[in-house]
Amino acid sequence: MQEFLDVYTLVFLALAIFVIFRLRSVLGQRTGHEKPPFDPFQRTEAPKADPSSNVIPLPQAARPAPEAAADPAAVLKGIAEPGSAVAQGLTRLMAADSSFDPRQFVGGARAAYEMIVLAFARGDRKALKDLLSKDVYEGFVSVIAGRDQRGEKVETTFVSIDKSEIVEAEMKGPSMQVTVKFASKLITATKDAAGAVIDGSTDKIADLTDVWTFARDAGSRDPNWRLVSTEADA
Repeated sequence: MQEFLDVYTLVFLALAIFVIFRLRSVLGQRTGHEKPPFDPFQRTEAPKADPSSNVIPLPQAARPAPEAAADPAAVLKGIAEPGSAVAQGLTRLMAADSSFDPRQFVGGARAAYEMIVLAFARGDRKALKDLLSKDVYEGFVSVIAGRDQRGEKVETTFVSIDKSEIVEAEMKGPSMQVTVKFASKLITATKDAAGAVIDGSTDKIADLTDVWTFARDAGSRDPNWRLVSTEADA
């Protein structure tokens, strides 16, 4: 009887060890020094913008999707017209950095757009610093400083982002650059030191179209994308 129990004990012990080993191999081990997951939106959906974050939430997959390696055209379906300059540019970016996923990028760019617009309205230099290139940051800060000197405040509420599409993609040396056109609705008003509205409206919805370019170095260990260029589209 004792031998019978010992055999079953050994079998269950072996199964337990196997399960623990499989879990560790799939989930990994924590050392206490891990970086937080790079997109707070973690590859499946774009998260809501977090004003306290200093990282542009543009998705960066941990490994290339099998479809991207086998058939870039399938990955770009619905993102860029086959054979177009945008499709060709995105294909070059995917070849330069296998973790780049255009569809996930668009989702992350939407979150980044809202995050930056709101941080700019608040005059939040700290939130903007790691989201923008040096030149763009200096331009934003110059406008914020001017508002502060005049005692002006900006109140902005996002209503929606109606459209976001990649309109250009290219490699500039080691830099991957993706330009996205955003069509959005928001309520924004600039108030003077006395609280009077001097620009915009506190209740009317405004339609805006912006063209923003984001960049990061291909293969860089730094996953952050930064805004390198902005322009308003009439």
